[in-house]
Amino acid sequence: MIFAGILAGGTGTRMGIQDMPKQFLMLGEKPIIIHTVEKFLFVPSIDVVYVAVHPSWITYFNDLVKKHLPAHIERIAVVSGGKDRNDSILNIIKDIKTTKELAADDMLITHDAVRPFVSYRMIMDNIEAMKEYDVCDTVVMANDTIVESTDGKTITSIPNRANMFQGQTPQTFKIAAFEDLFYSLTSDMQKILTDACKVFVLNERAVGLVKGEYSNIKITTVTDLKIAKAMLGEIDNDK
Repeated sequence: MIFAGILAGGTGTRMGIQDMPKQFLMLGEKPIIIHTVEKFLFVPSIDVVYVAVHPSWITYFNDLVKKHLPAHIERIAVVSGGKDRNDSILNIIKDIKTTKELAADDMLITHDAVRPFVSYRMIMDNIEAMKEYDVCDTVVMANDTIVESTDGKTITSIPNRANMFQGQTPQTFKIAAFEDLFYSLTSDMQKILTDACKVFVLNERAVGLVKGEYSNIKITTVTDLKIAKAMLGEIDNDK
């Protein structure tokens, strides 16, 4: 089976202008998170779209689903978001396992709730990559020179930009493989994980690359939100 996991457990403190998590801010006529969830509902081969939401906002999100996606309620499952990204993923996996016994090829397509411009093509390419890999990451080539600094004051190195990519989401993996590898790591190693792909990298497992799109932006700052509104052709009157 194919599951999607929309990660919306954060509180969006970096936006700094709102009294709610950024994924619930309006983008056009709908909240950002609804735009994102819709993209995965458009893919018929995805069986269930899971959404990991901060516990304080689950009721609010359920109300949004009733308002904007009433015809898809049975295909959407909501779980509590965890203390970090992988904790939310594990909560989703735990819920999946209450409904079925995992098969080796069952997969989870994870995606940031605040990347509402993910395309159908990217989602399908992630699913296709699972025929060859146990995990894949959506990336774009780095347009700018990447500068490394270990002290934050001076340049340590300048890697070859031709070999540099910017990670996006979706990130997709076979659930059984992820669980086995995650729990093989020490607790200290688990604490430094930033995303699902690193679980595989630390275990020296190949991570396939899927071509992303520069339009697949992550709405994290006020500027990002203005860009997203412009992409929808919305006039932003908030100067």
